[in-house]
Amino acid sequence: MRVVIEKRESRSRPMLLIVPVFSFLISLLLAGLLLFISRANPFATYAAMFRGAFGSWANFTETLVKAIPLMLTGLGVLIAFRMEFWNIGAEGQLTLGGVATAWVALFWAQGLPGWLVLPASLIVGMLAGALWAGIPALLNAYMSVNETLTTLMLNYVAILLAEHLYYGPWRDPKGYGFPGTAPLPQSAWLPRLAGRAHLGIVFAVLLACFIWFAIHRTKWGFELNILGKNRTAARFLGIRIERIIVVSLLFSGMLSGLAGACEVTGISRRLQQGLSIGYGYTAIIVAWLSQLNALAVIFVAILIAALAVGGDQVQMVMGLPSAMGLVLQGMLLLPMLAGALFTDYRLLLIRSRIRSGETHRKETPR
Repeated sequence: MRVVIEKRESRSRPMLLIVPVFSFLISLLLAGLLLFISRANPFATYAAMFRGAFGSWANFTETLVKAIPLMLTGLGVLIAFRMEFWNIGAEGQLTLGGVATAWVALFWAQGLPGWLVLPASLIVGMLAGALWAGIPALLNAYMSVNETLTTLMLNYVAILLAEHLYYGPWRDPKGYGFPGTAPLPQSAWLPRLAGRAHLGIVFAVLLACFIWFAIHRTKWGFELNILGKNRTAARFLGIRIERIIVVSLLFSGMLSGLAGACEVTGISRRLQQGLSIGYGYTAIIVAWLSQLNALAVIFVAILIAALAVGGDQVQMVMGLPSAMGLVLQGMLLLPMLAGALFTDYRLLLIRSRIRSGETHRKETPR
């Protein structure tokens, strides 16, 4: 008897509901076991995490602050993953988007009408993210260069460029040694809706609806899905693969660039240390947990942001080590991420026996 993993021909709707719920229950059980071993009350810890993320309006807005860049980068990663282009570069695209946005706001503001500074800053930030994603897209489409390696390496280039600027030529001389630029002019501030939660949440929701519609109701979405399932079939169908790869990656990078632009104009309101803190990498988890569904990205991003914000309460309220918050986040996310695989794959138990010189195989699907 041997076990074979086989890709499902189509996703079962009951499985799309059952697997995430079952995986979440398992994750709660495993994290609770870890807390019990650490001599902490699991129920009290979960309650503290929930209150930290959703216990008050102020706490909820802070959860949204963490969720907005995850939504935008998650949507960007989702587009690339739909065609099995492994874009690991959302972190660099976010960072370069923030750098370009700060450049416009700091050095162009005096030459532009006040009402144009913010739109110009956001647009240039989006274009910078698109440019950074376009480089590996062109290399892959026309030279078959592995995109995983190029997108990952470009992350470090963007991060080091940002550090050079806010530690060096763009550093605020009145910043008392703090690594960062001068504050952006108020004309470049993204409006805040509640607490520190800004207009980026509206951008994210509207873009999620647009991307869902485009993927499921347009020719571009059809070509994207075909390309992801079978590149050879896509070529025989007359789909211009190179064009789809480049256009889709430009859109993907644009969304991550918008995330960086929103962070600079809506949260820090300057380019400073702390722009690159892993949102682009966490976006990969967001995209997979959402089953590459654009609408689900919004809710998954809020869930992961809640784990991050609520995890801070583990140290402050429960008196556990600060590292325990990160461990709990991993314990809660790993079973959910692993369970998501069962919506796309199934296990087959194959029993073989030899009778009269023939091999008989019986398959039992799981």
